[in-house]
Amino acid sequence: MHTKHTARISVEHHHIFSEFLKREVKVDCYLPMNVAEPAQMSLLLINDGQDLVTMEFEKILRDLYEHHAVGPLLCVGLHCSADRRNEYATAKILDYKGRGTKAGLYTQFVMKELIPFIRKQYHVPVFKEKSFAGFSLGGLSAIDIVWNNPKDFSKVGAFSGSFWWRDKAQEDDDFDEERNRIMHRQVREGEHYPWLKFFFEVGTQDETADRNNNGIIDAIDDTISLIAELKTKGYTAGDIAYLELEDGKHNVPTWARAFPAFLKWGWGRK
Repeated sequence: MHTKHTARISVEHHHIFSEFLKREVKVDCYLPMNVAEPAQMSLLLINDGQDLVTMEFEKILRDLYEHHAVGPLLCVGLHCSADRRNEYATAKILDYKGRGTKAGLYTQFVMKELIPFIRKQYHVPVFKEKSFAGFSLGGLSAIDIVWNNPKDFSKVGAFSGSFWWRDKAQEDDDFDEERNRIMHRQVREGEHYPWLKFFFEVGTQDETADRNNNGIIDAIDDTISLIAELKTKGYTAGDIAYLELEDGKHNVPTWARAFPAFLKWGWGRK
């Protein structure tokens, strides 16, 4: 384990061998220092932890803590593997190319190996709350895990979420985006978990594709459609935050711009 300390944060790096994934998973733990009551600390898991390193996430957190903008939050960045498109997916349904074969195993790793490790390592038997976030496919994975394990989480954040993920190719004659987008269907066919809160970020330059030729890029269209499904399920505007960044792209600098807003939305001091 490697540890780095700053005035407000301790950053620790771990390698956890997963029996489910049959590989080592690198995780970076951004631990707030001088927390008087660990049970008042929240846990935020973040897919694509390597992107946190690129965006200098430590500086983002340090600035928020120095301005007393957020409460104590243990952030854990999970570095992805080379097999990202099989691990970061929807666990119950493969996409039209058969991708997602390890998403169920990844969920098992998170729930049965990672979270117990964090509790033991940092001597926090019970966190105030647990949440999940991710970028692109990592955002899809985060929402899929939270939606299918709702009793374990309270919030989820998706930055440029891959909500186009579908079980039928759009070139197929019988493709119907309302039926074949996997996450949308899971929400439509699922239950209403009133304690869950959702944060979505998307950039106006996330992509150029416009699958249904309605003048709205798919990244925005798919996100807004998923929000509509959530509202139909019973969630209100107070349960959902939507951040559309003008000139925002599908890249780390854009997500770095959005992340402070997400942290203040979820854990801001009132």
